Amino acid sequence: MDEKIGKLQSHFQIELDKALNSSDVEELRVRFFGKKGPLQQLMQELRHVSPEKKPEAGQKINQVKQALLAEIEAKKEMLVLDELKVQMEGERIDVTLPGRKPPMGRAHPINAFMDELVAIFESMGFSVALGPQIEEEHYNFSALNFEDDHPARDMQDTFWLSSSHLLRTHTSNIQARMLEGLKPPLRMIAPGKVYRNEDVSVRSHVLFHQIDGFYVDENVSMTDLLSTLKQFFHKLFGSVEARFRPSYFPFVEPGIEADITCLICKGSGCRICKDSGWLEVLGAGMIHPNVLNEAGIDPEKYSGFAWGLGVERLLMILRGVQDIRAFMENDVRFLRQFS
Repeated sequence: MDEKIGKLQSHFQIELDKALNSSDVEELRVRFFGKKGPLQQLMQELRHVSPEKKPEAGQKINQVKQALLAEIEAKKEMLVLDELKVQMEGERIDVTLPGRKPPMGRAHPINAFMDELVAIFESMGFSVALGPQIEEEHYNFSALNFEDDHPARDMQDTFWLSSSHLLRTHTSNIQARMLEGLKPPLRMIAPGKVYRNEDVSVRSHVLFHQIDGFYVDENVSMTDLLSTLKQFFHKLFGSVEARFRPSYFPFVEPGIEADITCLICKGSGCRICKDSGWLEVLGAGMIHPNVLNEAGIDPEKYSGFAWGLGVERLLMILRGVQDIRAFMENDVRFLRQFS
């Protein structure tokens, strides 16, 4: 047994001297002290030793084991320090060089633009209201004067979650809730995400953002609506001409669509405005009496106006973005243009 222990120590020392890095030392430790290593084999050979010599032999093997482990740890510690020194030499920092500023995170362009729009409306006296994105059919359609057979209720336009709940198709659902729960005068905007079951293309997406606004009080007129929109356009676009065209929306009567002179061609006609010189920016109108009645508000005493604008569409107009899908792809090269 003593001869085998001596040979093991000599062989171990030769192998340890060959180790050039900490990985070699770790491999040596596993090889010698593993379940199939020579030290384990020595322990198994103890069963062939006579009972009176077995305690002494076992003690010697344990002493050798501890001594070899100590040598491994010492060699590994020395090699790790050498490796660290080499690494630090290679990564030496020149303190005379200018510092590198870490990249700063920033709001997504849609969120940043939403904040800008909200700030404009708040400066005009509107408060902000929020509501659920998973909405009841009543608040998304019925309370807003959508007939039972209106096309917007069909699966082609709406993500239905059940027979009575859906992903809201506009933030006008918040208008319905606020009119029902509060008493006039009300001057509010409702920003948020909306969902439409549409084909994703250059101009449309299943998810986009909208800001619905409304004002209800006594003697509110179309003149109030037009002056409010003109003031908003001036604050957002600067000096720009606006025009208003008749249009139809179930929840307003009469309804209008608002255009501004094209920001690219200044009204002379270009590809962006389809050579018309005008860009459509939002739909609006006087709140339908049926909507007020549904909310428990007397349309003989109160009147109001409302509008809905697409946030992505406005941002595309302002920044000349050609594809709405770019806002959802999170390509850093695109997003950096808005920093």
